Amino acid sequence: MTHLELAADHGRMVEAENLASSPLAIRGLTVSYGEKPAIFSVDATFEDGSMTAIIGPNGAGKSTLLKAALGVVRPLSGRVTVYGGPLEGARGRIAYVPQRASVDWDFPARVIDVVLMGLYRELGLLARVTGRHRSRAMDCLARVGMENFAHRQIGKLSGGQQQRVFLARALAQDADLYLLDEPFAGVDAATEKAIIDVLKALNAGGKTVVAVHHDLATVTEYFDRVFLINVRKVGEGPVESTFTGEALQKAYGGRLAVTQIDGLALGAV
Repeated sequence: MTHLELAADHGRMVEAENLASSPLAIRGLTVSYGEKPAIFSVDATFEDGSMTAIIGPNGAGKSTLLKAALGVVRPLSGRVTVYGGPLEGARGRIAYVPQRASVDWDFPARVIDVVLMGLYRELGLLARVTGRHRSRAMDCLARVGMENFAHRQIGKLSGGQQQRVFLARALAQDADLYLLDEPFAGVDAATEKAIIDVLKALNAGGKTVVAVHHDLATVTEYFDRVFLINVRKVGEGPVESTFTGEALQKAYGGRLAVTQIDGLALGAV
């Protein structure tokens, strides 16, 4: 076997190990809305037990990446594996918190009913809710500070309160991988702190967290890894080596107003 063949064989082994160990691995993912691709030939490997921020400018494909990985939108091409296997066999290990703007808040459901939806795999089609289920739902509401709103109609809550309830629903799933689409968008400071405290507690317990994030100023405080995208992948890796001014300028295409954040030349969109 030649050196080139040995190197290629080693590369295939490393790739197989990466796919098998990653909670979410994406290869060659392309999604198009019309003629223009929303994301193009994107590879991503999210590490087990990490907290990763997906960052990039508006229209970069951040939300599309999550939705395509979950099968919510159909890709033109690409492959997604979850814990080394197909998505369909691992849905029970994933909890997803969508953008708040994408939810119909007029739906006539109480807060506790929304959280109980996180137990749908356990409840089954008959959805027979027991006292044990309600107790678990209340525990999840307590973790996000919403236990006193259990019987409030979901549409009567503030934006931040609604976001907390959807996080409680994700907690009820007791998943291994948590995917969140802009969980801090449009929430107050108290809610943002409550959410990040819960996410960090999940991560400390060995869970993997991946979140679309828009506030560059809090990336280093909230996350240990970043994935930069602008239709194509720009970069991925640990925050300290990947979240650089050069990488951000490349991702945002000069749309950053440069400021100084923690000694790093960054900026706000």
